[in-house]
Formats: sequence, C-alpha cells, structure tokens
Amino acid sequence: MPNPTFFNLPSAKQQAIVDIAIAEFARCEYDSASISNIVKQAKIAKGSFYQYFEDKKDLYLYLIDLATQQKIAFLKASRPPQPQMGFFTYLHWLLSVGTQFDLSYPALSQITNRAFYGEIPFRDEVSKRTQLASLNYARELVDRARVQGDIDASIDADLAVFIINTLSHGLRDFIPQKLGLTPEQLTGEQFPQTVRAEIEQIFGDLVRVLEQGMGRASDVAQQHCESQSLNLTEDLASCQPPILGG
Repeated sequence: MPNPTFFNLPSAKQQAIVDIAIAEFARCEYDSASISNIVKQAKIAKGSFYQYFEDKKDLYLYLIDLATQQKIAFLKASRPPQPQMGFFTYLHWLLSVGTQFDLSYPALSQITNRAFYGEIPFRDEVSKRTQLASLNYARELVDRARVQGDIDASIDADLAVFIINTLSHGLRDFIPQKLGLTPEQLTGEQFPQTVRAEIEQIFGDLVRVLEQGMGRASDVAQQHCESQSLNLTEDLASCQPPILGG
C-alpha cells in the first residue's frame, strides 16, 4: 500500500505515476521492470519514489489491487441484455464481461496475467489478494440468487460463495492447460478469436455444471421423479383413513 505521502500528491501526479508504472509492468516481467525507468518518465527523483512506496513489490501489489478493483467496478457498471435474467445465465454473462474488461484495459490485464503466468517470486500472495478482493462480490451475487430462488436456500451461503469464488479463480489455471496456451500467449496483448470462442464454451460448461450438477440429465430427472413419488407416498401414509361404520 502506498505511503500517505503518495496520496498527498495532486491527483494528476498520482495518476501519471500509476499510468507509467502500469505501462512498465505490462511491458516487462516483474524482475526486469525498472524503477529507474518509471521515475525517469514520471520526472521524479528516485528518493521521492521511496517516499511514496516501500519498494518495487509495494508498487506492484498496489497495481494488482487497482486492477482487481477496476475489474469489479467494470462488472458492476456493465448492464446485462436482460435485466431479469436468472442467476446462472447472469453468471455466464459476467464471465464473458470479464473478457471484455481484458480488451478494454489490456495493460491492466497483462499485469494480472503476468502475476499468474509470468516469473514472479510472490505469486501465492497475489492470488490470495485477488481472491479476497472478489469474495465480497461473490457474496453479493449469491445473496441475490438466494432471494430470487435461483440457488436452493438449503445450501449453505458460505459454501456457495466458496464454490463460485474458487471455481472462477481456478479458471486461471484450467483454461491455459485445457487449451494448451503458453505463458507468452497469456501475457500477450490479445488472444485469437478462435481461442476466445473456446473460452466461452468453457464458461458455458462451467455454469451448466453449477446449475445442473454433474449427473446425467436423465438420471437427475429420474431421481427427481422418485423423490417426488416417495414424498407423495409418505404424505398418503401419514393421512388417517376415515372410520367407516362408526
């Protein structure tokens, strides 16, 4: 987190330093990114930089937090095509909007991708920070879905939040492994359109599993019918038959 002296700077100066830092870390791996380049372009003394940030790691983590916050803000500001769409359709749409964020903010996206796929000595710390930041947003989604009846109210809300948050973050590892993407492709500016179509398919499959489970559709329907039949039998058995003949 920046020192208070950074936030005492005029907002335009703060933004200039941040923009230059984003460009540097988007262009280079963490180890090769240069504080000297940043301060030179920002026209500040190197000593001043260390009054604003503890070190390069402190600046980098600030940019990661900024990227995460901006992505969540982007998701919240985006409007779905159908305001009343169900939760699972909405979740699929949100995952797709996340790829739109990558196109709209390529430099921030590159920094985040480098944090997960590039050479960085504290990847676990970055992962924990991004998961923690998105946890509250996942909670909002789950609470809304429970109110709408899209998520079974008998399912523990904390568990639902955990599942959605863990799976959405796990896609960072699953997608490149599934599609055979190299670190160079993942930290580049854009994916080919064919790759984006495959990613959309993965999003759709993931949401379908969340909504319908992993059992075969016919088996799920059969179990539902058997459950309904069992409940009806129990209800009938619990009824007292009329006493005939007084």
